[in-house]
Amino acid sequence: MPRIARNALILAAVVSGAVVSAPAAAQNEQFIPILSYRTGPYAVNGAPYANGVADYYNLVNERDGGINGVKILVEECETGYATDKGVECYERLKSKGPTGAAFINPLSTGITFALTEKTATDKIPIITMGYGRADSKNGAVFPYNFPLLGTYWSAADIAIQHVAKELGGFDKLKGKKISLLYHDSPYGKEPIPMLQVLAQKYGFEFTPTPVTHPGVEQKSQWLAIRQNRPDYVLVWGWGVMNSTAVKEAAAVAYPREKMIGVWWSGAEPDVTPAGDQAIGYKSLMLQHGAGKFPVHADIEKYVYAKGKGSTDSGKVGEVLYNRGVVNAMLGVEAIRKAQEKFGQKPLTGEQVRWGLENLNLSEARIKELGFDGMLKPIKISCSDHEGTRDGRVQQWDGKSWKIISDWYTADEPLIDPLVRDVSGKYAADKKIQPRECSKES
Repeated sequence: MPRIARNALILAAVVSGAVVSAPAAAQNEQFIPILSYRTGPYAVNGAPYANGVADYYNLVNERDGGINGVKILVEECETGYATDKGVECYERLKSKGPTGAAFINPLSTGITFALTEKTATDKIPIITMGYGRADSKNGAVFPYNFPLLGTYWSAADIAIQHVAKELGGFDKLKGKKISLLYHDSPYGKEPIPMLQVLAQKYGFEFTPTPVTHPGVEQKSQWLAIRQNRPDYVLVWGWGVMNSTAVKEAAAVAYPREKMIGVWWSGAEPDVTPAGDQAIGYKSLMLQHGAGKFPVHADIEKYVYAKGKGSTDSGKVGEVLYNRGVVNAMLGVEAIRKAQEKFGQKPLTGEQVRWGLENLNLSEARIKELGFDGMLKPIKISCSDHEGTRDGRVQQWDGKSWKIISDWYTADEPLIDPLVRDVSGKYAADKKIQPRECSKES
């Protein structure tokens, strides 16, 4: 059985507002499991994300008294980013609390693939904000998967849009060489089909280059890159792989300005270990970046001022911390939306699924929540579980991330045929009858 991290047990008590663990939960608490990894080679990225998630749940309890009076109760389970441990954590936690898990957020594409059928059977939504399986945008086939804010196919398209802009137009892509340095896992492989479509459309030469887990050994890959001399290298890394890629690029004199990481390869831990060698490195942004916004003032006032923060206060506002905060907010707002239909009480995963599928956060609501400037409006529907597909590009200047682009919107007409094709094959293979979205309410 996976162990529950010691600080997670403390978190279960702190976030619920009483010194109790999840099994002793009162009947008016909404249980939300946190699958995290604070140990191992991916902890440098997993820990700050989990801290942001925990702090936002704590904020909702401390400032608001819960979600319309329903306190949030969490329990954290350490996966180490391992798929088998993630499945064990899910099985252990899915039935806790008075109504079971509201949703699951595995923070791992591999765990997402492993849980997709299980969560559908158990009627527990799986939120994969900015990761997971891209074909699950099609909610008609994947009613319980929610790849909110962006999939890896959207990310791949946005990356190529930015490359085209730097080159002076899409026509300039023809004949160029673009390599993908990717984590050899379901996560890293996910953008490949979309990049193949884009290469065919625009005429660039695409070379995928896998890196074995955990990514600390990349010398052979970078020697190959030096020999092939690609015009750009896209980085789909995680954990120590990212900073290692930057260091190895410097070792072979590959310009960091020609590297563009996905949004999971664009946080402080990905560049600071490389020191000045990281200057010029770029990455996509999952809408938000680093920085503090009104919600952070509330977190500092209601959580950190009371000594209930999950990390050093100086880490509040970093990229991955902010991503955890945004992710937690979307889950809370889905529960709040579901309460409009099912009542202000602890809800089942099936009820929260309805809230997710009917989530509609306007610009005014985002501002009211304290997230103005962090993300754009998002509207989910039966046919679109992604909701929005916008991003920007940032660049590391040696001290901080600087936004260097306007907003890009992924090319939905280009992406959707691939979504329909892959999700259709999945439905046929699993004998799933897609929902008729026109009849959903």
